[in-house]
Amino acid sequence: MSLITPDFGLFFWMTIVFLVVLFILWRYGFPVIVKMVDERKAFIDESLKKAHEANERLANIQKEGESILQEAREQQAQILREAAATRDAIVEKAQDKARSEGARLLDEAKAAIEQEKKAAIADIRQQVAALSVEIAEKVLKQNLKDDKSQMDLIDRMLDEVSVK
Repeated sequence: MSLITPDFGLFFWMTIVFLVVLFILWRYGFPVIVKMVDERKAFIDESLKKAHEANERLANIQKEGESILQEAREQQAQILREAAATRDAIVEKAQDKARSEGARLLDEAKAAIEQEKKAAIADIRQQVAALSVEIAEKVLKQNLKDDKSQMDLIDRMLDEVSVK
């Protein structure tokens, strides 16, 4: 029963042992524990700082990615506009060339037709002149006695011309 109601000697020795243990812990144990807690706190603080920096870098990378993507979209739109402008210029140039080539061919065809027309008229004139000369020669060669023989000769020559 001395544990429930300790006597003064036990209480004295328990207090001395407690104070010795407290002194040993205070001198050697608590500084190590406090140092470990401080190191753990510093490690956690450093980890939180690094995590915050990583989040900031990630946000910056996302912003850069978005800006690069926006720039790529703008470049794509610019390239498409340039391609459309080039296409329109090529089409316009081809149309102009086709128009000028068509006009040139039309002018050449008109000139050829005009030249053939002049050649045909000249040929007809030459044939008419030759025919007139032939008729005149035949009329002059034959001895015409009266108007009736002259008319018969003209009719006959016209029949010969229409047969040829």
